[in-house]
Amino acid sequence: MPNQPSTTALAGRKQWTAFVVLLLPLLLVSMDVSILFFAIPAITRELDPTSTQQLWIFDIYALTLAGLLITMGSLGDRIGRRKLLLFGAAAFGVASVGAAYAQSAEMLIAARAVLGIGGATLMPSTMALIRNMFTDEKQRTKAIGIWSGAMAGGIALGSVMSGIMLEHFWWGSVFLINVPAMLLLLVLAPVLVPEFKGAERGRFDLLSVPLSMGSVLPVIYGLKEIAAYGFSLPRMLWIAAGAVVGWLFVRRQRRTTHAMISRELFRGRGFGAGITLNALAAFAMMGSAYFTTQYLQSVLGMSTMRAALWSMAPSIAVGIAAPTASAIAQKVERAYVVTAGFLIAAGGFALLFCVGTDALWLLLAGAAVSSCGIVTVMALVADMALSSAPVAKAGSAASLLETGQEFGGALGMAILGSIGTAVYRANMPAAAPAQSRETLAGATATGDPGLVHMAREAFVSGMHGAAVGGAVLLLLGAALAPALLRARRRPAGDVPPARVELSEVAVAAGADRTDHTRAE
Repeated sequence: MPNQPSTTALAGRKQWTAFVVLLLPLLLVSMDVSILFFAIPAITRELDPTSTQQLWIFDIYALTLAGLLITMGSLGDRIGRRKLLLFGAAAFGVASVGAAYAQSAEMLIAARAVLGIGGATLMPSTMALIRNMFTDEKQRTKAIGIWSGAMAGGIALGSVMSGIMLEHFWWGSVFLINVPAMLLLLVLAPVLVPEFKGAERGRFDLLSVPLSMGSVLPVIYGLKEIAAYGFSLPRMLWIAAGAVVGWLFVRRQRRTTHAMISRELFRGRGFGAGITLNALAAFAMMGSAYFTTQYLQSVLGMSTMRAALWSMAPSIAVGIAAPTASAIAQKVERAYVVTAGFLIAAGGFALLFCVGTDALWLLLAGAAVSSCGIVTVMALVADMALSSAPVAKAGSAASLLETGQEFGGALGMAILGSIGTAVYRANMPAAAPAQSRETLAGATATGDPGLVHMAREAFVSGMHGAAVGGAVLLLLGAALAPALLRARRRPAGDVPPARVELSEVAVAAGADRTDHTRAE
């Protein structure tokens, strides 16, 4: 059955203007994931980092962001989501200046860590505020669709922006582009974005902070290392350590009175289903990106800048797909649209399976089709998960959704990357130099044309193997989606009326005063 129309108040011009303001931090946080792709050679020349420091310059941002999402989502529910957003914007802006003028590798790593802290406050705050401002189901679905498209586009835009900036300025300029946007956010958000926070005023469980970080960081780190260097006992031990701390974290959340993650979030079946399906989509998204970017540079021999520009092409389709899927979901049962998204993404992976060593347009078509399917899934299940959660817990709900996405993405890179590497090595002759059997880049460095050609063929075979693995996972998602989503009846409004204070409806209708949502 099509979704029933909502009877809640419609958001007006003020809410949509505030929504545009909220897209600013989202774009910048997602851009910072890839902004260093071009800058690292210049940074290496200027700061002379060791190989370990260079890895941490790349990784510390994503690790800090992933580790603090849960903490910041819960904190925003308690102190106010707009307040946390402004704090994060200030921290992000100051850290951007610090990174731009860093005089050593250690200073840059520290600044990138603070950027990750700021990003962890901004991402759940923006999504939670969207949940609060758009109480009408159709409008909220549309807004989250645009939000998802902007996030995916920001990652692709980051590398291109860094290339453009480095054509004219020094490496620190890639960080300074954050500052004007954050200043604009600090000025406009207090005027346009209403404040929301839950009614809970209990003490903040400080012990849960290191437990949440200890459960997320080792797992993400272990998966990233496996994706880069393959399986090993120390890397598996990192993941095992994170799993043990994760068990302790969950145990504490079940027993403590002032839990960081409310058990109330999981009472609605749609919340857990949304996190699961979103993680599956992120798995496929990052696994696909892992191979397509390498293909452009190592197989087709493109420069980094040219490869980044070509990688932007699928983003055009992605920017259209999310809002379109949201519009279709207003007329067609959501379970069917999500299932179609998984099937479309699997079709994109099938196209990647057909790519040869000189097939740019087929590669871009496969990437565009798979990305459109994936962003369709992510936009719709994100909306479903948020609308299943109590309004007062929107920050925690958003942080869990994004943490699951980080896990899914890291797992996708590790597993699909490992499949591709295993197939690559199996297709390389045993007599080839050791470095060429490890990676395509190693084979290219030998300068042997015959060996390079063989390595490119082997890499494409590895990409085919990963494409099969990704397609199987996406077909599994297509099979799970109807069972997980159709069993949940779509509510007419956001939550049962007892959970929403009348003042929230007044804010959604355009009232200027600040109100607070109140939990049951």
